[in-house]
Amino acid sequence: MKELILRGSRELGVPLDERQAQQLISYYDILKERNKVMNLTRITDPAEVAAKHFLDSLTPILTRHVTGRVIDIGTGAGFPGLVIKCALPDIRLTLLDSLNKRIAFLKEAAAAMCITGGIEFVHARAEDAAHNKDHREKYDTVTSRAVARMRTLSEWCLPYVKPGGYFLALKGPLAMSELDDAREAIEILGGSVEDAKDVEIPETDLRHRIIIVKKVRHTPTAFPRKGGKATSIPIEKAIKK
Repeated sequence: MKELILRGSRELGVPLDERQAQQLISYYDILKERNKVMNLTRITDPAEVAAKHFLDSLTPILTRHVTGRVIDIGTGAGFPGLVIKCALPDIRLTLLDSLNKRIAFLKEAAAAMCITGGIEFVHARAEDAAHNKDHREKYDTVTSRAVARMRTLSEWCLPYVKPGGYFLALKGPLAMSELDDAREAIEILGGSVEDAKDVEIPETDLRHRIIIVKKVRHTPTAFPRKGGKATSIPIEKAIKK
């Protein structure tokens, strides 16, 4: 597993050293153990975890917009946030998830990786914490992977980004279709689509896309909406009412 992580990260263009590779192996060990009693991931084979979780989670770094204070929304088992923190130890990372048992796992995983500084764990729904003054428009970078469709995800994530910062959405084959549906919502929320970067994941045949959104204006205070409205009522329709 270590050689795959070292080789794959070099091929990706985000080379990790021996210590970082060992940190990820420690992450895998606790992930595999806790996955026996928790639903953390359906992927458990070490080679698949290394490629489809670890290497994939490194891809936002290729945008050169992962800096300063970073929050991973709906982080789940810690992808991509905890892997990014391993690769870029100087960032200040917040991991946010709505399930407390996942937050408990992430604390264990970070400790196993000897990541103790510059990391915060938040148990909250994304649409609630975004209205907290400690989090609203406080982040240089917001990441999210496999959480929701782009229109909904933008409403949950853009309120955390400070003007001039970036929202990086890790998406699969339907990325451009989702983006087309989300463009008006992104503009309403104060964002501007800057790029959609294609990335190939080493050691796999997977090709993913990172949607890069720059925060150009403050998000209106009404957003994100609570009570599941972000998923049930498109934001552009809510604005027109």
